[in-house]
Amino acid sequence: MESTPPRLQVSNLVRRFEGRAVVDDVSLSIAPGDVTCLLGPSGCGKSTTLRMIAGVDMQDAGTIHVDGELICDTVFRVPPERRQIGLMFQDFALFPHLSVGDNVAFGLKGAKADKRRRAAELLERVGLVHYIDEYPHQLSGGEQQRVALARALAPKPRIMLMDEPFSGLDNRLRDGIRDETLSLLKEEGTSVLLVTHEPEEAMRMADEIALMRDGRIVQQGAPYNIFNAPADKAAVAFFSDTNELRGTVHGALVDTPFGPFLAPGVHDGAQVDIVFRPQHVGIDFDRGGRAPNTTERAGTPARGVVERARFMGSESLVEFRMDFDGGLIKATVPNVFLPRKGTPFWLTVRRDRCFVFPVD
Repeated sequence: MESTPPRLQVSNLVRRFEGRAVVDDVSLSIAPGDVTCLLGPSGCGKSTTLRMIAGVDMQDAGTIHVDGELICDTVFRVPPERRQIGLMFQDFALFPHLSVGDNVAFGLKGAKADKRRRAAELLERVGLVHYIDEYPHQLSGGEQQRVALARALAPKPRIMLMDEPFSGLDNRLRDGIRDETLSLLKEEGTSVLLVTHEPEEAMRMADEIALMRDGRIVQQGAPYNIFNAPADKAAVAFFSDTNELRGTVHGALVDTPFGPFLAPGVHDGAQVDIVFRPQHVGIDFDRGGRAPNTTERAGTPARGVVERARFMGSESLVEFRMDFDGGLIKATVPNVFLPRKGTPFWLTVRRDRCFVFPVD
C-alpha cells in the first residue's frame, strides 16, 4: 500500500542575492492538516522561503511539490494563482472600497449568490457574519485579521502560508485570535506554514518547528523536542534566557563550583559550555553561612548574593552575583519573590535540565 505523500514537500531550496545564499539548502515537509512554524530571527531567510513556495519568487536550486506533484523547480513553474496556496501577511491588505463580504469573496469564481454564500459561511465561523455588508474601516484590527483569514480560506487552499500574521495585533487580543485561527484552519484541514520570530507563538501553534538561522534550518522537530533537546547554545537562547558555565573536560567530567557535570563523547582537555535556564536554578536560604547538602540531582550548592529582583507578572526574576567568580546567574521563582539586594542565598543547578556543548 502506497503511503500518502506530504501535502508540501520542499527539497534543497536555495536562493541567492548578489552571490550570497539567503536561503541555503532548505528542506521541509508538511503533512495534510499539520502546522509547521519557520522560526528564526529577522533576516534569516524565512520570508524568502515563503515567497518561493507561494510562487512570487523563483529559487536558484531545489524543488517544491504539493501532494506529490511538482509545482516548481528551476525550469518548470506553476503560476501562483494555480497552486491552491493561500497567503496571509501582517498587513491584512483588505480592499477599503469593498464590503467585508466582497473582500472575502474576492478570489472566488462562479455565481454571485454562490460567492456570497461561501463568504457568509466563513464569516459565520469567525463570528463576523453580521459585518458582511460593512467596510474594513468600520472593523477593529482583530476583526480585520479574521476577515483576512476568511478571505484566504474562501478558495479552499490546500496550503496556507502565513507571514507574521499576528504581529500587528494588540498583545491582549493576540492569543485569542491565534487560537481561533488555528481552530478554523484545523477544521478546514488546511496545511499551514507559519513564519514567525516569536518562540511563544511557534510553541503555541505548531505541530512541528523548523528553527532557521543564516538561511539554513538548524533543527526541526516537535516543540517539546526542540525546547528540551536543543541543537546548540543559540537554540537554547532563542527560546529563553540562559545561564552559562565554562569548564574543561577531564575523564568525561567537568568540574564546576556547582559540582561535576557529565560531558559524554567530549575528549579530554576540550572546553565546554554548560547552559541552563533560569527556571532550573534552585534557591535555598543562607543559614549562618552553612550550605545545604550536596545531592545527586542538584549537585553542589554555590553561594551568591542578590544583585537585583523584579516581579514579572506570573514569576519573579532574581539575579545573583556569585561568590566564585563575581558573575551573574539568573533564577526565576513562581509568584512574588523580591529579596533585598545583598541578601545571600545558595544556588543549585538541576543536572537533568542542563545542556553541555563543546566550545567552537
